[in-house]
Amino acid sequence: MNQEIFESVFDALADTPAEAANMTARADLLLAIRERVRTWGLTQEEAAARLGLTRPRLNDLMRGKLEKFSLDALVNIAAAAGFKLHIELEEVKAA
Repeated sequence: MNQEIFESVFDALADTPAEAANMTARADLLLAIRERVRTWGLTQEEAAARLGLTRPRLNDLMRGKLEKFSLDALVNIAAAAGFKLHIELEEVKAA
């Protein structure tokens, strides 16, 4: 039995390294936004308005429905949540 080992779940799910990187970035943003929204103590309607979203869209975010959000959309939502984004790149080490 030959088992392949992956660095992350996204590496295992994605067809390409670029797709895995996109999924990882989206997941990191979604989690940070979700935690920020939880600290506000607002109703979903109030939090959605603060982020410029509809309540159903905020509900998707709060439930972690990653597939419903593009990287671009999450960057915009993160900015509305008061985050300053910084992109850090690391060189991939050859296996």
